[in-house]
Amino acid sequence: MAAGSGDNSRAKTPKAGADREPFRRAVAGCLRAIAGESELEVTFAADRPGLAGKRARLPELPKRATKNDVSVVRGISDAMALRRARHDAGLHASLSPDGKGARAVYDAVEQARVEAIGANAMAGVGDNLASMIEDKYFRSNLADVTDKAEAPIEDAIALMVRERLTGRPTPKSAQALVDVWREHVEAKAGGTLDKLAGQVENQAAFARAMRDMLVSLEMAEELGQESEASDEENDQEAGDNQTRDSDEGTSEKESGAEDAQPEEGESEGENQEAAEAETSEVTADDPVDDDSQDSETPGESRRPPESPLRDAPDHEYAVFTRAFDETIGAEDLCDEAELDRLRAFLDKQLATLGGVVGRLANRLQRRLMAQQNRSWDFDLEEGYLDTARLTRLVTDPLSPLSFKMERDTSFRDTIVTLLIDNSGSMRGRPITVAATCADILARTLERCGVKVEVLGFTTRAWKGGQSREAWLKAGKPPKPGRLNDLRHIIYKSADAPWRRARRNLGLMMREGLLKENIDGEALLWAHGRLIARPEQRRILMMISDGAPVDDSTLSVNPGNYLERHLRWVIEEIETRSPVELLAIGIGHDVTRYYRRAVTLVDAEELAGAMTEQLAALFEDEGMIPAGRRSRRAAGGRR
Repeated sequence: MAAGSGDNSRAKTPKAGADREPFRRAVAGCLRAIAGESELEVTFAADRPGLAGKRARLPELPKRATKNDVSVVRGISDAMALRRARHDAGLHASLSPDGKGARAVYDAVEQARVEAIGANAMAGVGDNLASMIEDKYFRSNLADVTDKAEAPIEDAIALMVRERLTGRPTPKSAQALVDVWREHVEAKAGGTLDKLAGQVENQAAFARAMRDMLVSLEMAEELGQESEASDEENDQEAGDNQTRDSDEGTSEKESGAEDAQPEEGESEGENQEAAEAETSEVTADDPVDDDSQDSETPGESRRPPESPLRDAPDHEYAVFTRAFDETIGAEDLCDEAELDRLRAFLDKQLATLGGVVGRLANRLQRRLMAQQNRSWDFDLEEGYLDTARLTRLVTDPLSPLSFKMERDTSFRDTIVTLLIDNSGSMRGRPITVAATCADILARTLERCGVKVEVLGFTTRAWKGGQSREAWLKAGKPPKPGRLNDLRHIIYKSADAPWRRARRNLGLMMREGLLKENIDGEALLWAHGRLIARPEQRRILMMISDGAPVDDSTLSVNPGNYLERHLRWVIEEIETRSPVELLAIGIGHDVTRYYRRAVTLVDAEELAGAMTEQLAALFEDEGMIPAGRRSRRAAGGRR
């Protein structure tokens, strides 16, 4: 099929979809068989993998799938199935420690247990799980970690437990992570770790051994209170139930819930969903559970229901046809060789811009990491001695000693979407700087544990494309509304690691990609993707250099047609949505549209504006009034 006028996408062959169907059927069948649930609904999608209720979602294979890609998908499927078959969520929750750090270790080691059962029973499953784990840590950027502060102890311990339970070595991509903690963990809890291997088939006994391990690791203060008698009664019966479930090929977990306390039974639904969600964590992607958007952390407040945006009245904004609109991944708009060439060109620009942008990004990273890691309460009567205030004793010997304590800081789950105007007026230096900033900020925020999505918006053609042709064939009906073919581009999805998506950002350098811009619908699209995310805090940053313009639409509608719709969308998001919206205008005053906005005269100031605005949001300092920042960069050169 030849590409149409103004269409940069590659011709797609119908063969690609057909080739994947046997693979999907085979993987779905294995998942149901191992889980022991013949009615489990299994779907494949580009969204994050997840398991909730009777539905499982697995990642779709990439277009040019390798043998490793196949193994990773099968590994994710096997991990989900084993979690469903060999894990009692009610029992797990009843023995779960209260402290955040202890609970993270407890959850990670339990996942290692259920995977070890499958790996030991079936060599093929073990190979699939090994591929999945290798892929997870390859994407987590921990291959060169040397500092304990950057190495999650729960992952290190889970990998060490996996070594003992399966006899398989730690994947190369995670070796550095384990090496950072191995000496410490072996010295304090090596003997306890060895005991876990004998309890792998009995979840209750294994959980109690894990609690002993947490004591050895000096995390006992986080264990919380438990009923010893209740645990003893449940140990043997829970283990018997699990063995019987495995032998009969079923996954009936109700037996553990029946033995639990009444209050445990009341929360079983939440515990089950939380436990099932943990299955997906082994892919380095937080799961999306369609059945529940509630927080999985005990004691964390539930998010209020989202306020959906209203539809624009038909007399205010209309679309003649959506048949020719497309939402497409950057990798589907040109072949791999060209994408590599475009990325190489962007890398050359990074050589000149990278120094300035990198310094600003590092400053942002230090500020974010400081918020996550360290905050103190001072002038306390007990705690750590505050040596900085010892000078008081010199001036006033009768003054009491001052103490300080480190405070747990709440750094909420956050996702940032960068929505970049890909219109023709951005051609040249503005789009180069925007792509460079997006590239470096995505890396920076990923290192800080913040999800990042990079999106672009333009049209498929100049002067209306196929939508206008359809309108002409229909006899030019009056008031057609928007009259062009939208192209919304996903450069980096929130769950894709920067390492895999970095090449896509080079697409912005492609000649002929940048056409016209319909900002209102692009904002609605990006907002809709954010609303579907499970993160507690969602930030949408628009980067544009002008008002919405589409000659085809404006030629048959009022001159302010697109601008009026943009204002309506902005008002809806700012007043009715939990998404935090801010905008940066390059050579264009966006402060007249957005409440939170910065206007820049020069594209070179974009890096400073983006980092400063994000830092201000994360620090909850709010935005400096837009009028005061107009015509200059926010936090630019100092």
